[in-house]
Amino acid sequence: MSDQISSTSLPGSIEETMALLAAHDYLAGRALGTVLFLALKMKRPLFLEGEAGVGKTEIAKVLSKALDRPLIRLQCYEGLDVSSAVYEWNYPAQMLEIRLAEASGLTDRDRIEADIFSERYLIRRPVLQALSGVGGRAPVFLIDELDRTDEAFEAFLLEVLSDFQVTVPELGTIRAAEPPIVIITTNRTREVHDALKRRCLYHWVDYPQAEQELEIIRRKVPDSNEALSRQIVAYVQKLRTLDLYKNPGVAETIDWATALTELDRLALDPETISDTLGTLLKYQDDIARIQGGEGKRVLDEVKSELLAAG
Repeated sequence: MSDQISSTSLPGSIEETMALLAAHDYLAGRALGTVLFLALKMKRPLFLEGEAGVGKTEIAKVLSKALDRPLIRLQCYEGLDVSSAVYEWNYPAQMLEIRLAEASGLTDRDRIEADIFSERYLIRRPVLQALSGVGGRAPVFLIDELDRTDEAFEAFLLEVLSDFQVTVPELGTIRAAEPPIVIITTNRTREVHDALKRRCLYHWVDYPQAEQELEIIRRKVPDSNEALSRQIVAYVQKLRTLDLYKNPGVAETIDWATALTELDRLALDPETISDTLGTLLKYQDDIARIQGGEGKRVLDEVKSELLAAG
């Protein structure tokens, strides 16, 4: 395998895919590297499920940087519709054009209509932007948190994901010269319909194992003390077994390591944990639980296990 992969070409193997991500500090396991390589090779959307904070969105961001492709993000939310996601017409400019045409004495309605419903007045939203990439530079199209939308919008996406095209009634069908690299994420707050999933390759993104999370801290927080980093990772891994309302994700682990490094801490202690839990946990019930006796119990277990491991 070549030591350096061209930023504009797609990786030629699973190993190259993993190396490409690692070069931008995203440590992917072989399962993720495999499905991502296949998605790129087969030109299929990649559907990523997992808990919030495990790094699903980051995959699209890193892929955009690694391949030197534009990143187009469609942030989903309840009530998202075609005008916000796909396209809309520039109505103020159209009305101005109509008034100017009338003022100049132009009365040919067909000609006026053909002019105002042209590309000049079309506002391209993320879906249409994603289909407008040039050959060899098709963008990375991130459809983020699809589970926040409704089934009607899912149904609309079927045409986009099947044929990489959308239909604008006034202009006709607009097809992508080259299919974008599509990454779809969901936090599984509701089930996404099978018809959409069938058009994608699928991967469940889980929390990283301890050694992988430790390496992430080494890369993202290089000034963090090694012993402290090991305690942080061990502590966070323990917290994820406690059935909290919201388990800390990788982003929170990085934030905590950064905060403790800024405070010049070299080891975890109950007071430090209590003072900085707001960087790690985001719900008061979880914070109150860990600030009590349970947090100290977890810390004692962590220190005991690390001491036994040498």
